[in-house]
Amino acid sequence: MKYKTIIGLEIHVELMTNTKIFCSCTNEFGGEINTHTCPVCLGLPGAMPVLNKAVLEYGIKSGIAFNSKIANNTKMDRKNYFYPDLVKGYQISQDEEPLCSGGYIEIELEDGVKTIRLNRIHIEEDTGKSIHTEEGDSLLDYNRAGVPLIEIVTEPDMNTPEEARLFLEKLKSTLEYIEVSDCKMEEGSLRCDININVMDTETGERTNITELKNLNSFRAAVKAMEYEEERHRKLLSQGENTVKETRRWDEIENKTITMREKGEAADFRYVVDGDFLPIIIEEEWIEEIKKNLPELPHDKKARLIREYNIPEYDAGVLTQSRELADFFEKTVEFSKDANQVSNWIMGDVLRRLNDAGLEIKDLKFGPKELADLIELVNEGKISNNIGKKVLRDMFETGKTPETIVKEKGLIQISDAGELEEVINKVLLENQQSIVDYRSGKDRALGFLVGQVMKATRGKANPQMVNKMLKEKLEEE
Repeated sequence: MKYKTIIGLEIHVELMTNTKIFCSCTNEFGGEINTHTCPVCLGLPGAMPVLNKAVLEYGIKSGIAFNSKIANNTKMDRKNYFYPDLVKGYQISQDEEPLCSGGYIEIELEDGVKTIRLNRIHIEEDTGKSIHTEEGDSLLDYNRAGVPLIEIVTEPDMNTPEEARLFLEKLKSTLEYIEVSDCKMEEGSLRCDININVMDTETGERTNITELKNLNSFRAAVKAMEYEEERHRKLLSQGENTVKETRRWDEIENKTITMREKGEAADFRYVVDGDFLPIIIEEEWIEEIKKNLPELPHDKKARLIREYNIPEYDAGVLTQSRELADFFEKTVEFSKDANQVSNWIMGDVLRRLNDAGLEIKDLKFGPKELADLIELVNEGKISNNIGKKVLRDMFETGKTPETIVKEKGLIQISDAGELEEVINKVLLENQQSIVDYRSGKDRALGFLVGQVMKATRGKANPQMVNKMLKEKLEEE
């Protein structure tokens, strides 16, 4: 049997507006429980919602960034369903006339570029949050109720969990670039629901769609998709089918667990929300937003390759986040050596950030300090290895490289007379290595260089040490 996995995504993105979508309550994560609320977002009788214009703007920016068609005429609808965190008994959303329709995102695979089509992008309000205690009680926090969302719905164009991961990373990066969301999954700013099923390509038989919810990281999303992919294939091979259901990922058990049967669109009884007039969006406003849109990740990647002559892979890594790309370009302004800057950032800087679970904005030093460190290495004042140690101290203390080098006496020894004295002592103490080298054992040179570096506590100029040792070893 040959199987084809079919994956579609529904991504909910919290927008970074100052206030909520239909009221003036602060749109801020956290805060004392049930304090970012008012009669509107609590759904109290007689409260009238008013649409936040910035939500429309952020939705349009997203649509433009993802190549969607922006509607000139749209409306708000009521999505009716019961859930404890939905205070009104309905959610204000959009149904038949979304703000944005169509669009696509391109992902890079080993065998080329693949286009993932979007079905729509619409605006809506978030619901409250249920908090379940160990005692079995459910508590409700409505601070999140009324937080503005865009929901991005894809077509089922992804065929592997890896493709879905690449899509989510590209989407997240783009949303951060255009500054509509901080996309912090741990705070619920970006939440992903996955629709997945499997088809037998020989018979055309396919399993029912499973919806996966409550995924709080890309890693969890991939693991959940891999589990479901295998579960669906096993059922098909046994001549069985899945139930059309909603499941969640259990991180402890490493498996998906049934939550409830999946509802259809008709179950939500969509109806036009009578509290809102139709929304008319002028083409001039769309063009103004488009004109002011910042440089997008794929455009920035192409420009970095073109302007700085760095490898495509490097440019791809450096443009994964806007902050990282900006840090690179600002460092190059001071250093003028783009390839060196790229190597340092992609090597030691990102490694230390990843090990510490931090982001580029959390660094205790700035672009100028990194450029100054690179300059110290390029000028031969400190060795590359000492430079890495200096970077570690910069990372931990925030001190400038010059201060660290001065405090620890790390200036590289490039004085020929001083080096010759150390080299002569090392050769005197390692006569066998001299014999080995002259017998054709090249590794002996590396050993002797290491002894010199050890004797100088890593401060000797390695190029000079190599040259001077070779000259002495090759003397008759």
